[in-house]
Amino acid sequence: MNCAFLKDSWQLIREYWCSEEKGQAWGLTAVIVTLNLAHVYLLVLFNIWYNRFYNALQNLDKEEFSSALGEFSILAAIFIIVAVYELYLQQKLEIKWRRWLTKKYLVNWLQNQTYYRLLLVDNNTDNPDQRISEDLQLFTNYTLRLSMGLLKAIATLAAFVAILWQLSGILTIPFGSMQVDISGYMVWVAIFYAVIGTWLTHKIGKPLIKINFDQQRYEADFRFSLVRLRENCESIAFYSGESREEKLFLGRFACVVDNFRKFMKRQKQLTWFTSGYGQIAIIFPVLVAAPRYFAKEMQLGGLLQTMSAFGKVQDALSFFVDSYPLLAEWKSVVERLTGFVRNMHKVGELSGIGAKVEMTEAQQLVVSGLSVCLPGGRPLLSNLSLSLSSGESLLVAGPSGSGKSTLLRTLAGLWPYAQGTMAVPQKKDFLFLPQKSYLPLGTLREVLLYPGSKRQVTDEEIGAAMALCKLDWLRGNLNRLEDWSHVLSLGEQQRIAFARALIQKPKWLFMDEATSAMDEPAERAFYTLLRERLPGTVIISVGHRGTLTCHHKKKLTIDGNGCWNVLNL
Repeated sequence: MNCAFLKDSWQLIREYWCSEEKGQAWGLTAVIVTLNLAHVYLLVLFNIWYNRFYNALQNLDKEEFSSALGEFSILAAIFIIVAVYELYLQQKLEIKWRRWLTKKYLVNWLQNQTYYRLLLVDNNTDNPDQRISEDLQLFTNYTLRLSMGLLKAIATLAAFVAILWQLSGILTIPFGSMQVDISGYMVWVAIFYAVIGTWLTHKIGKPLIKINFDQQRYEADFRFSLVRLRENCESIAFYSGESREEKLFLGRFACVVDNFRKFMKRQKQLTWFTSGYGQIAIIFPVLVAAPRYFAKEMQLGGLLQTMSAFGKVQDALSFFVDSYPLLAEWKSVVERLTGFVRNMHKVGELSGIGAKVEMTEAQQLVVSGLSVCLPGGRPLLSNLSLSLSSGESLLVAGPSGSGKSTLLRTLAGLWPYAQGTMAVPQKKDFLFLPQKSYLPLGTLREVLLYPGSKRQVTDEEIGAAMALCKLDWLRGNLNRLEDWSHVLSLGEQQRIAFARALIQKPKWLFMDEATSAMDEPAERAFYTLLRERLPGTVIISVGHRGTLTCHHKKKLTIDGNGCWNVLNL
């Protein structure tokens, strides 16, 4: 783990403990740390108890044996209480931290259309939904488990090194005509054993970091492809595309399986070593302490106390050996989250390179010297100048791929690859009607009022708008909860969009192929309806049909190579 990674990890961790919830965070952390230290202190008391209890057995001392059992009952009861609240409060801190992080990441992802702009940036931000829903959960869980585990290991080491040093005595080793005395020799043996184990574990397990990173990505890609089928099931059914989708699913799942096989092989190698390491650690302290026991320098209780102390020191020093798989997963999660954060920052920087936009109170849009290009630099529109006032309408026409929809994105402030100046009315007065309207999950009322009305809207107003848009048959379903994008046809969804416009009464209405699923008489009726009901609204339409021309006062024709022309109709 290099310095850059540690810096990124610390930045992710420290935010919550410096936030508006820092009082609760630090309070809970202090209690959890106290419980962890109490846990270690109880282990020390148990270690001392071993000596007393087993010496009583060896000496056939019934009175001492009974007293030791009573002491054990008290220690065990306290240990259980500490263990329960140690886990409970750690989980409480975890969910509070995750809730705060989730809110923060959601806000950053949604603000300034970052979720949309991420699609325009060439980056490796695959499946941002997974990073918010799953990676944040893993990050908080793993970070607390590892940090509290490390704290406990350090405290255990500090407590039991002194005990083990005292119990080890002095080991005398003949060296020629001399003798070498080693004080606390079992401490040095435990350190040597753990250092070798940690080094070998790192050498064997290091590839798991990248394997875990890839596994999370492949799993998310596979899950996303399944969700895509559910969202587009009707289109796929019309195409009879089941075999093609099956091939896609199996191809993505093959990546999951192949990478998991790599994980299995590497995990097997690591488990061979860690299992052997753990099993040897059981008998190793007995072998090291046996000479002093057989020399009658300690009793059975002292031997077992020494074994226990050696085991605790070795466990503490072997923290990284035991936690390596978890550390590998944690590192991959941190890398995914820091990559996500970096790309969101990159998107934020993109927002400053587009056209200069001045938000105005005046009901007029003025574009001056606007040039729009693709991310690669190819120009779509050069030096456009245009103005629209209240009640006017503009049709944007041109061949497919010429940049008509991209111009709408630019006017909405979504497209960063633009230069020029725009004086734009407040976006609170904007409403966009795309070719396929977004219908959120919820009741039909919530769908019609999406994204939210600036005023209180009555059911009578909603019903009147639905009647005008030929949606009378749905009026009794305002409180019905459905996935309306699957219930309604594309034509009905476009009628829903027009009903939204009539209900919300925007001053600026942008329509991108908003009548493509309607026949020409229906299209004419809906444009006439807009002019009658929203006389002061500026309408900007994108479309290919020649029948749209008669519904607009101006027409902007673009060719996709930078040239443009505006005609008054």
